[in-house]
Amino acid sequence: MTYSTKSIVKLLLLAFSILLVFSCKKASLPGVTTGSVTRILQTSAYSGGQVISDGGVQVYARGVCWNTSEDPTISDNKSSDSTGFGLFTSHITGLTANTLYYVRAYATNSEGTSYGANVTFTTLPPAVPSLATSGLKSVTLTTAQGTGEITNDGGLAITDRGICWNTTGTPTIADNHTAAGSGGEIFFATLTELTIGTTYYVRSYATNSLGTGYGNEVIFIQMEPVTDADGNAYSVITIGTQVWMGENLKTTKFNDGTAIPTVATGMNWANTTTPAFCWYNDNEPEYKATYGALYNWFAVNTGKLCPAGWHVPTSDEFTTLIAFNGGEKSAGGLLKEAGTAHWAAPNVGATNGSGFTALPGGGRYNIGSQGGAFSDLGKYGYHWSSSSSIETEFAISFEMGYDFNQVSKDEYSKRDGGTVRCIKNGQ
Repeated sequence: MTYSTKSIVKLLLLAFSILLVFSCKKASLPGVTTGSVTRILQTSAYSGGQVISDGGVQVYARGVCWNTSEDPTISDNKSSDSTGFGLFTSHITGLTANTLYYVRAYATNSEGTSYGANVTFTTLPPAVPSLATSGLKSVTLTTAQGTGEITNDGGLAITDRGICWNTTGTPTIADNHTAAGSGGEIFFATLTELTIGTTYYVRSYATNSLGTGYGNEVIFIQMEPVTDADGNAYSVITIGTQVWMGENLKTTKFNDGTAIPTVATGMNWANTTTPAFCWYNDNEPEYKATYGALYNWFAVNTGKLCPAGWHVPTSDEFTTLIAFNGGEKSAGGLLKEAGTAHWAAPNVGATNGSGFTALPGGGRYNIGSQGGAFSDLGKYGYHWSSSSSIETEFAISFEMGYDFNQVSKDEYSKRDGGTVRCIKNGQ
């Protein structure tokens, strides 16, 4: 097909006209809607919104603004929550208890700032503090360290906090207790004068001007700590008929004293088919004490990873643990450390009622273009079993997460890195 000179001129003029229309189109203010207000406490809440139109130019600021009078603007209190189109979530802080607030989403481009509709909410009235109690660690023959987290101060200043314990259940500050100062969210306190073989009931506590609130109760039997080949000591807990370590393994040696090879380079990790370990992000000082080490399954399969008299649990032994704690659909809540000191919010269902204190140590993977990459610290914990899969490339791991309450039995590549909890022989 050929075109005359006249036709080509007409086509060029049409294209130029279309281009002129678009280039002369005037930018406008963004379009934004305000989301509902959720998770309302005495001094904080969550809201957000959605940028539905950028007005033809980039939205470079968005969030919510709030005040005690109608139609708040960005000259009042505000959050800043990324840029561009789409949904966003905002954390509203610094509020006063039992007070009515107005909140609006906002979005800003080069033409100015626009606002969503007003949404109102009232903060909760003052209350005693709410807390979470974690498991016990740093256990010696007569002491142990307890951890508490203040999840809500009740809208008032914390004047006292700590850990209380007894041997009968539901301990209060009228029983044995150790104070840990005032203020703050996460705190530690030492239980003293403990006796081997005795069952203890432990709760965190915090006090404000309205009274004292208590965390969930953790039950543990004081037992002699177990030591690995490196000399690291671990707390010991009894759950049903099983005896478990209360912490993730962190040894760099097998129980015969030989060193476990460490692999730092990503692709080297991905290609390793012999025993190996690493620290998350290759950062021992940051992650060893809390989360332990990450081991590939070849290290697990040696049978020498745990201290003498202990072993990596089989899939069936993990299943027994899960069944004792209510089954796979709900056991995660009883097994996970409570609160958000280490788990990302919302840490669904976590009470640590078992005392197992599962932590989100993340993992290291062997697949993809970034084989050997680290992922999921703070969100998911992957606990190796000693059981291989029918598929020879895989082994059984048990997963817990911040966003669900169940325990998932999954198959992972034997070259992946996961955490290890040891169980006592004969359980």
